Amino acid sequence: MIFDYKKEYKEFYIPPKKPGLIEIPEINYIAVRGKGNPNEPEGEYKTAIQLLYGIAYTIKMSNKSGKEIEGYFPYVVPPLEGLWWQQGIEGIDYAHKERFEWISMIRLPEFVTKEVFDWAVIEASEKKKSDFSKAEFYAYREGLCVQCMHIGSYDAEPETVAQMNAYMKEQGYEQDFSETRFHHEIYLSDPRRTKEERLRTVIRHPVKPV
Repeated sequence: MIFDYKKEYKEFYIPPKKPGLIEIPEINYIAVRGKGNPNEPEGEYKTAIQLLYGIAYTIKMSNKSGKEIEGYFPYVVPPLEGLWWQQGIEGIDYAHKERFEWISMIRLPEFVTKEVFDWAVIEASEKKKSDFSKAEFYAYREGLCVQCMHIGSYDAEPETVAQMNAYMKEQGYEQDFSETRFHHEIYLSDPRRTKEERLRTVIRHPVKPV
């Protein structure tokens, strides 16, 4: 059976449409850092996505390329995720996407060590005749968060964030954004194939007790 992280860890990837608290452990990712509006046709974000999926599928298909990885198991490539922030702003200002700084990422299976990751970067670079050196092996421990499933346009996210803020206040928590804790989105829908009003995005914010 092919392992699917969305199905095996539903609490992380398929939360309710109402906010809730969750503790997120350390998870390893393929990550690419960048700046700027993600909607720019020739921007850094589009390039980052190509790098992420190039490495993700190099690892996924490694067993068919003759590479033996200890502990390998067949799996579905996890969804695209993103950490977002803007200098001098707590949270996100959706009106100024050009000020975005981000870490775009895809979860790595547990059998992927730093050594396996480095092999995948070299392998992808050679096979695709492109530079994958901007990709990094990124361990992120998120800790205590409030999360919620957002349905609809990315530009309508402030409505869901407002619900999350109200919930955390009721529960005795406040936002805890910092240089290591960010606005986090997990993209469960492909915007190229999904109507805007049906897009599913997990929104996750770090919190701490008041």
